[in-house]
Amino acid sequence: MPEPFKRLLSPDLVRLAGSHFARALPGFPHARFEALALDGFDALEMKARAMRIADALEATLPGDFARAAAAIKATLAPVRGDEALGELRAGEAGLAGWIVWPLGEFVARRGLEEPARALACLRELTQRFSAEFAIRPFLLAHPQHCFETLAVWTTDPSPHVRRLVSEGSRPRLPWGIVLKPLVADPAPTLPLLAALQDDPSDYVRRSVANHLNDIAKDHPAVVAGWLEDHLPGASRERRALLRHASRTLIKRGERRVLAAWGLDTRLRGTAALSVAPARIRLGEALTIELALASSARKPQALAIDYVVHHVRADGGTSPKVFKGWNLVLGAGEQRVLQRRHPVRPITTRRYYPGRHRIEVQVNGRLVAEAGFDLRA
Repeated sequence: MPEPFKRLLSPDLVRLAGSHFARALPGFPHARFEALALDGFDALEMKARAMRIADALEATLPGDFARAAAAIKATLAPVRGDEALGELRAGEAGLAGWIVWPLGEFVARRGLEEPARALACLRELTQRFSAEFAIRPFLLAHPQHCFETLAVWTTDPSPHVRRLVSEGSRPRLPWGIVLKPLVADPAPTLPLLAALQDDPSDYVRRSVANHLNDIAKDHPAVVAGWLEDHLPGASRERRALLRHASRTLIKRGERRVLAAWGLDTRLRGTAALSVAPARIRLGEALTIELALASSARKPQALAIDYVVHHVRADGGTSPKVFKGWNLVLGAGEQRVLQRRHPVRPITTRRYYPGRHRIEVQVNGRLVAEAGFDLRA
């Protein structure tokens, strides 16, 4: 049985952090820090553990933020700068990995009045564990200073710092504070993304793609325009980034985005959809089969998605788009595509019995539909 996720922040890590702070800061109340951090620790889940450790740091580190930030930096493990963050672990050489999360939380709480010093500290932390959550309060409190700093960081030698530029400023970063000003107007981040979209690190480029996909949810025209400006003549790496950034808008069938990818034409031919079995229970799976037959004289580029209309508690339905296939259908070609689709309990959806409709859309247009019954 796998270890509970929360054990990535363990009592042993807390004790190790206390010993490193005692080394870095003469007079640090090591025993008090441990007692505060570990009080009721076993019963806490992952995030609550990180916040409890941050509370203990607030109670034991100096009130002078400059001294506290210097102590935090002195506890950190040395890095080359190009390691995967998941490879980094805390040890005798210093702190890295999950224990750095509460350090970033401390900086976010106590450093807001000293943004330059705090951002310099976060630059060090993000090379041991991402500071994408900790930087967000600073973007809200000190936007001009932050964006000036992020612009400098786009050329930082560390890919972790460059990724922080994009990931930390994502308007709708999962599990992070929503940056409402950037949801309303993403313009301040666009020059940063332009500077990073051809970054040599795939790790950084994936973050840029996710950031653009965030923007697409609120400002589809911005991302459509981005594709029109940056897709022509793009390298293979940039095309991959832009395709990932387009995923939400392709699923939505946004015409400008489909046109940018050459996917704005109707299917020339026929499509037949079948779903088996016709009746299932929760926890079982469907086989979705799509038979395509081209009537065209030329190959066709097709983006194929399917939409499941889930039954709601009130008897209505709500659609959910699932990624299907990207392919080129040859002239006169016939092809059968299959996909296994599990219908199992998940935390983000509650299933209700009834008739569920499935639609297939090709290049954003409905071409076939079928259905299945979900039994109670």
